[in-house]
Amino acid sequence: MASGDNSKKGLADALNGLLADYYALYLKTKNFHWHVTGPNFREYHLLFDEQATELIATTDLVAERVRKLGQYTLTSIGSIAAIQRIKDHDSTSTDSATMLKELHADNGTLIKALKAAKDLADEAGDNATDGLLDDWTDQAEQRAWFLAATMGNA
Repeated sequence: MASGDNSKKGLADALNGLLADYYALYLKTKNFHWHVTGPNFREYHLLFDEQATELIATTDLVAERVRKLGQYTLTSIGSIAAIQRIKDHDSTSTDSATMLKELHADNGTLIKALKAAKDLADEAGDNATDGLLDDWTDQAEQRAWFLAATMGNA
């Protein structure tokens, strides 16, 4: 395998890691959307739904980049669970402040992974993936900003 092939394989692996994180963050965000309660229910319910919609829409774009690199994508919940960095949250009774805090931290984790993947895209000379990673980083930073501002920490 040529070094260009190795750099593309490394980039595809990083993108599959991002894909796992996007799915994990999507499910956590939907969990919080479904189970949020309290005086800010409507605001948080809608915020979490907006963010979940953006996350799930990005999954197809990430997977298609992996395929365009000639590699295979994740195939199952098990393959997601094996490499996700975003921790699951199975509780249905979490307070809304904790929900906001966790989603903020998880978007921070995603931002770090996106920036690391950008370095790999640069190394592979993949301008298309490089540009998409900029867009996805901006989206994650905006989600984190909205969550921080909602917590009063912006």
